[in-house]
Amino acid sequence: MIGAIDIGGTKIAVGMVDREGRIRSRGESATMPERGFADGLARMIALLRDAAAEAGSAIDGIGIGCTGPVDPFTGVLGSVDLLPGWQGAAIVDGLEHAFRVPAAMENDADAAALAEAAWGAGRGKSRFLYVTVGTGIGVALILDGKLYRGVDGFHPEMGHMVIDPSGPACYCGARGCWESLASGPAIERWAGGSMSLKRICEMARGGDAHALSVMERLGFYLGVGLANLVIMFCPDMIGLGGGVMDSSHLFLDRARGVIRQHCTLVPFEKAELRVAALGADAPLAGAAQVWHHRFGTGGSGYAI
Repeated sequence: MIGAIDIGGTKIAVGMVDREGRIRSRGESATMPERGFADGLARMIALLRDAAAEAGSAIDGIGIGCTGPVDPFTGVLGSVDLLPGWQGAAIVDGLEHAFRVPAAMENDADAAALAEAAWGAGRGKSRFLYVTVGTGIGVALILDGKLYRGVDGFHPEMGHMVIDPSGPACYCGARGCWESLASGPAIERWAGGSMSLKRICEMARGGDAHALSVMERLGFYLGVGLANLVIMFCPDMIGLGGGVMDSSHLFLDRARGVIRQHCTLVPFEKAELRVAALGADAPLAGAAQVWHHRFGTGGSGYAI
């Protein structure tokens, strides 16, 4: 049984996950990064102890998925806009010291991709891309069961490839990157900024013309980014996760049309596009799979 921790800008979720990816217990807390990392770590430890007690199991290892740039080799957090004041936090060391078991950490998109590759939509696929669309856009690549890493172990930030250089400015320093055009906040801004994404989708389902135009725009820009990935990697499958995918029927056909239009030089029809199978369980299942990928059978997981 693996203790799983998913750290986001708004909430920390924990759970106990068995070898088949089933979540046996769970708990959560608001992240509250302004209270400092020591306070956040204390809450993670308390939540994980409660989850282990609820599951009636010892903790054999700890896997962590965390937003923003992380160093998977040292277990230290980089500079994350959503976690101000936590830069340099030694998350892995803190948890290993508390529980006396090995721990491993990855970027949250990489973690969810590992779970989908092992237990979900990407199972059995040798070239699997996972795209999560929510507050931001994260992309991970699994090749023959191993997570692809860039130089020095960095997670490639494909969500910040430039789609439209005349587009809106992004905190990454670029204009018109994919995240600035197709993430949840981008959709809300395009709709006028006064409605939540959930409300926009509800209105689109009801036939509202403006909401449908917002979904059309989302499908276009999502499709352009996905087309770039198909052209670059020629994957067997792209799994799509994140909160936006709860309403995928409103925009995914448009995205598929863009892929067909743009990917004439590669076998795009062999790149299956599927909504991720694990749904809301993906973050915790992914955190557990981080541990299996690093310490389980089949190698160290430090693929490059």
